[in-house]
Formats: sequence, structure tokens, C-alpha cells
Amino acid sequence: MDSKEIKCPVVLSFDIDGTSGLINMDPRTRNFPSLMSMREYGPNIAMPRILNILKKHDIKSSFYIPGFIADTHSELVKNIFDEGHEIGHHGYMHEPPATLTKQEEIDVIDKGIESIEKITSQIPLGYRSPSWELSKYSIDILVNKGFVYDSSLMGDDKPYHIQSGNNKLVEIPIHWELDDHPYFNHTPYLNQRNVISNPMSVLESWQLAFEGIFEYQGSFVLTLHPWIIGRPGRLKMLEKLILYIKEFDGAEFITALNLAKLFDSQIVSN
Repeated sequence: MDSKEIKCPVVLSFDIDGTSGLINMDPRTRNFPSLMSMREYGPNIAMPRILNILKKHDIKSSFYIPGFIADTHSELVKNIFDEGHEIGHHGYMHEPPATLTKQEEIDVIDKGIESIEKITSQIPLGYRSPSWELSKYSIDILVNKGFVYDSSLMGDDKPYHIQSGNNKLVEIPIHWELDDHPYFNHTPYLNQRNVISNPMSVLESWQLAFEGIFEYQGSFVLTLHPWIIGRPGRLKMLEKLILYIKEFDGAEFITALNLAKLFDSQIVSN
């Protein structure tokens, strides 16, 4: 599809956190097998199902993978890459940048790049911050490491530029409304006792969100976690959403990287 025909880019993005965030937050979680198994369900059980759905509907997606998960699930990462999806950076052990010193943040970025490049022979060009928060150093670090875009902020419904001095990145905005975590996360060990939402209610919310973004010619960026969205009933809901979006002329499924490149090309042409 020609870029002029894309009224509403649609990005299905997946954060394959696995156990990384839990271990980073509290190493003692390694001793809780039920908690660990809930998170390992994502890369081990849900991901093959997710890849099958994407292949069935001819969709290329963006996967943000901590280096630790790449190291421990290298075959999965290779499969994702070989099927033509984007592999993005998501820290090494899901470290929130704002909690790190500048050198610690640089080390985490380097370590994550190394883990991904070792499998794909390519450096990642997209970054999503664990916890969706950047530090005051992040933009400069990311630009200096060759990243094209970030996808951690919420300042618009469509891509925009973020800047630090002369350093500039494309921002692919996200929002909690379009994240599966607030609707479905229930983790008593972490004192997260959300009432688990009915998938059909979430489907209705996401359909309305898409309709609004489509009307304003924004970008619909969905953030999904395999250990959450990968439950069988929720995957049925996701597939219903895909079919619903495909009914709209001008809605196009693309990767976040291609969306960033499209945005920059339109800026240049204008």
C-alpha cells in the first residue's frame, strides 16, 4: 500500500518480558514457581500461538525483548526475526532507565544490543523503555547508539519528534488505554489484585479507541504482553479485533520501525 493511502497505521506490538521484570524488581521471585511459571507462559506457550495468528493474517509486528529473554530464549527470538517481524530493545533485565545512572543506562543498552545482535546479526533500531519512562540521558544515549525511534511516551496519537539538544528521535506514542496489562494483570504476590476484565468488554474498548484514532487519522499502537494476551480466550478477542480493523479502508498493519520511517519520509516531503 502506498503511504498516501494509509489513513491509520496499526502497530501490534508485544513486550516479551518473561521473568525479567520480576527478577530485576526482586530476585527472591525466582523462588516462587507459580509466579515464574505465569510469566514463562508467555515465551513458552503463548508466543507460538501469537506467531501463528500473525502469519494467518499476514501481519508484521514489533517485538520488544529484554536481553535476558533473548539470551534464555534465543530460538524464539530467531523464529520471530526469521518470520519478518521487528525486534526492538527493551532493556536487559527490564531495568527502568530513570532508576539508573548514566553509565548504568549505557551499559544496559549495550548489553541488550549485544544479546539481540548475536541472534539476528542486526542491531535493534527501535527502543521501548521498561516501565514506559525515560531518564534525562535516554534520548542522547539512544541517538548515539543508532536508534531510529523510541516508543515509551504518550504525548500524541501519532508519531512526533522528541529532542535533547541537537539529538532527535521519532516517538511512536503508546497509552495505558491500549495496553493489556491494566485490564488483565492479576498478581497477588505483587499485591496487584485487579479484577480481571471480560475480554469482550476490552474488545469493545479497543474497537472504540481504534474508531476514534481512525477518525483523527492517528496511529493505533497496541501494547501486548504474551503472558497476558496469550491466554486462549484473549487470543480469540485479539483475532476479532484484527478482523474488525481490517474492515476499515485505509487502516494498515505495519511495524513500529516502518511507521517511524514513514513519518520521517513525510516530514522530508513536506
